[in-house]
Amino acid sequence: MSLDGWNTLLVLGGIRSGKSEFAESLVADAATVRYVATATGGGDDDAEWAARIAAHRARRPATWSTEETAADPRRLADVIAAARPDETLLVDDLGGWVTVLLDPAHQPADDTATIDELAAAVRACAARLVLVSPEVGLSLVPATPLGRAFTDALGTVNQAIADACDAVVLVVAGQPCRLKPATAAPAPAVALPPGAPAASSLGTTVPVQAGPAGVQPTNGAAPPLPASPPVTTPQVPTFAPAGEATGRTAPATLPADTTGQVIQPGMDLPMPDEYAGPQAVDRLATLDVPGGGLGVLDQVVSFAAATQGTPTPAPWQSVRVLLLHGDHAGGSAAGNATGESARRADQARAGQGVLGRLAAESGASLQVVDAPAAAPIEHGPALTAEQVESALHYGWRLAEEAADAGVQLLVLAACGAGTDAAAAAVLAATAGAEPPAVLARVVTAGGEIDDVAWMARCAAVRDALHRTRRSSRDAKDVLAELGGGDISIATGILLGATARRIPVLLDGPVGVAAGLVSRDLAGQARHWCLLADHGGHPAVRLAADVLGLTSLTELRLDLGEGANALTVLPLLRSVLTLAAALPARPDTDTDTDTDGAGPQEPEPEPVEEAEPDFREPEPEGPGPTSTEPAQAADHSGSRAG
Repeated sequence: MSLDGWNTLLVLGGIRSGKSEFAESLVADAATVRYVATATGGGDDDAEWAARIAAHRARRPATWSTEETAADPRRLADVIAAARPDETLLVDDLGGWVTVLLDPAHQPADDTATIDELAAAVRACAARLVLVSPEVGLSLVPATPLGRAFTDALGTVNQAIADACDAVVLVVAGQPCRLKPATAAPAPAVALPPGAPAASSLGTTVPVQAGPAGVQPTNGAAPPLPASPPVTTPQVPTFAPAGEATGRTAPATLPADTTGQVIQPGMDLPMPDEYAGPQAVDRLATLDVPGGGLGVLDQVVSFAAATQGTPTPAPWQSVRVLLLHGDHAGGSAAGNATGESARRADQARAGQGVLGRLAAESGASLQVVDAPAAAPIEHGPALTAEQVESALHYGWRLAEEAADAGVQLLVLAACGAGTDAAAAAVLAATAGAEPPAVLARVVTAGGEIDDVAWMARCAAVRDALHRTRRSSRDAKDVLAELGGGDISIATGILLGATARRIPVLLDGPVGVAAGLVSRDLAGQARHWCLLADHGGHPAVRLAADVLGLTSLTELRLDLGEGANALTVLPLLRSVLTLAAALPARPDTDTDTDTDGAGPQEPEPEPVEEAEPDFREPEPEGPGPTSTEPAQAADHSGSRAG
């Protein structure tokens, strides 16, 4: 379970549920911890309670300091409010705090105001804060007035603190269950194509109900996803086009998904073949090549072998380009001409422009996908949580449809306004990058550098990061707050392609930003990605380094996302063709196995036991032919002059 991105956390649990041990494990890596104890000592007549407190104290490391607030319940809010940003606080527990709060000897004039004061202190806390509290709402109603007063007060406190905290975890029988941010509930089980696992709400793989493809639930829980955009195969034109297309469909509205696939952290997706890649590289050393071989492009052979599961991979024949068109409003789009991204998308639909022409030359199909427009991230979230969920499933389905159509390689592209700034924001949130360092310079249509627009983009990303400084850094929250529709759909495509074992050729900031987000949902996704050329883009170079991807070429192409990859694609195909077709060198002293796994070392000749392991080598060139020891030289005479 991922708990990254929280600053204040509430840990709930029943008696002996393991909630305190779990809370202590969350702050175990902190240099120093201030342990805030809220309960009273219990008196000399309660030995069992004293033993519990002693056990808690013995469990704490020596570097922790203890601070008690039992004498004054209002002091807990003051301790939390005064905590510094470099401190870590562990409050254990709120049940003891409520007990003191209800004690007539300590009860303040207004219980509700005291609870609100504590919640406000938690909400504004600058330190790393973990609070532990008993969950008594699942038990029976107490039979005594004092018991009912305690459960009512503790329930009110738990609700107020849970609302103020960034994250809430319920510990049951020692097992933590995340309550906030909430995870998506499993949808009704429906048929999924072979090879696409379904994740349960706890992140484990569960079986999916079999059925015919395309079946939708009939309970009316959510409307179906929109129809997928048409797939076209651009043709090489034989004459100059008369004009550009002007018609354009409205952006797709992505309602809640009904496919039954739960997308969340901890997904169990397939990995490439770990043996086929090294075997393919070893086989390259035996090929009949006059020079030193393929150089760094042997990575292409290794990648293709691992994703195809064979040491003799074939070149990709069926390729599909997925062009994501989604604009970002606000300062992210500073310097982008209005309507320019829509014109590029229309060009691609018509098989024109750079992307359409290169797709035609490569024989690749092209699918233009309209993504929901993103709101200005400097003022609020780019998308709602529901839009992110639908966009992820929409992208997953696009990958599944490509797999069903026999596509062997996906090329991920984007053409929206403000994509560079959105990708920079995602990089800053997931990889700790500085926005000015990953935001490329803004170049106008006339080839001039627009520094004013670049500064506006930097300011938008800076304000967005400041706005979300206390927000969760979970994958879906990053997409909702900063990513937008195109990066969300791209993330779904990467996850769906991983589930169906389809490699993806990344090209541009949107693709690598989606790679970073998908890594936090399923770590296997990055192993199915290949980067053809970084294009000199700082965001692509940094994200590739974080993902462990090496750019295959250093051409510094800047033809637009997707077009750079299609330019390199013929080279990659040529490399795979050579690797598969060239024979072994005639002088290769190896035998080739019958299953095509590559050359095998010959078995050594059996050695008789009587034979020694070492034989004196025969002398080479002129010299003594006898192996008898030479006679000692006579040094009695004078030295030669």
